[in-house]
Amino acid sequence: MKLYLRYFTIHLKSVMQYKTSFLLTAIGQFLVSFNVFLGVYFMLQRFYRVKGFTFSEILLCFSILLMGYTLAECFARGFDTFSSTISNGDFDRIMVRPSNVMLQVLGSKIEFTRVGRMLQAIVMFIYGIHNSQVDWNFNKIITVIFMIIGGAVLFTGIFIIYAAFCFFTIEGLEFMNIFIDGAREFGKYPVNIYGKRILQITTFIVPYALIQYYPLLYILDKDGKDWYMFLPLLAILFIIPCYCFWKMGIRHYKSIGS
Repeated sequence: MKLYLRYFTIHLKSVMQYKTSFLLTAIGQFLVSFNVFLGVYFMLQRFYRVKGFTFSEILLCFSILLMGYTLAECFARGFDTFSSTISNGDFDRIMVRPSNVMLQVLGSKIEFTRVGRMLQAIVMFIYGIHNSQVDWNFNKIITVIFMIIGGAVLFTGIFIIYAAFCFFTIEGLEFMNIFIDGAREFGKYPVNIYGKRILQITTFIVPYALIQYYPLLYILDKDGKDWYMFLPLLAILFIIPCYCFWKMGIRHYKSIGS
């Protein structure tokens, strides 16, 4: 943790050298997410409900998922940009350093500008709480925390898979954006609106539904079982096969000869 905090401090000092650039980029991140909010807003102005979910309930759903995604993109950005680390030979230097390889990649890039997107998620979350008429209690508050943590770990796992593929292909695979940016986009709505098959895939293969749809049912009292509140913790286990795939990629790696 001392080493990671050192990485954190270095990145923070670096980004603060260009405060105007940081501020403008953060504002840009806020505005991009705001456009997504407008899309949901205009959709629900016409149809009022989507599969039984109101506008404020959908915002509550989307904001929680966006918080988890933003945390992952902020602190696990090193895995998302790992293809450049491989192609320019930097990973060879990482391999010979006497520190944990994954920790070095994790600390190689931290995107503080994602604070703009996080601010947008918080605004949507507050609006969703205020207008969704949820009967809040301690368990539901804990469920929201589990959803955010589970989402951050889940997306970090997907970033790790994306990085691990680079050991075999050198370049990043664009199809992985289906599971990263695509998940953020279709996560605007509860995943059950996309049909039974998608719900099954997002439950048992890439478990987005465990950190989004099922806990949301519990929070909104829409036939959600009490044990749904623990499903985001189950989604955290997704990081295990991701880590195993990463280790397999490292064993396969033989340098790019740079």
